[in-house]
Amino acid sequence: KDEIYYTPLYYVMTHFSKYIRPGAEIIDVENNDDNLMVTAALNPDNSIAVVLFNEGNDNKSFNLKLNNFSETISISPQAIQTIIINQ
Repeated sequence: KDEIYYTPLYYVMTHFSKYIRPGAEIIDVENNDDNLMVTAALNPDNSIAVVLFNEGNDNKSFNLKLNNFSETISISPQAIQTIIINQ
């Protein structure tokens, strides 16, 4: 009997590949929080995907700034979240 077991890493990779598209370029991110992992990519359609992972045990709230975009973002503990910025 064949079985498939999806590990947590599978779901993380699925999340990244849904928002960071083929041909995207990783862009620099400034982050001062050791419990918050952040990456950002410029997609071929000029949208920017910002992927966040809060590996801490507390809610996080921070200000995300990019050019003319500025917004306060909240993320739950142990959560992954993506913000898409259309330019």
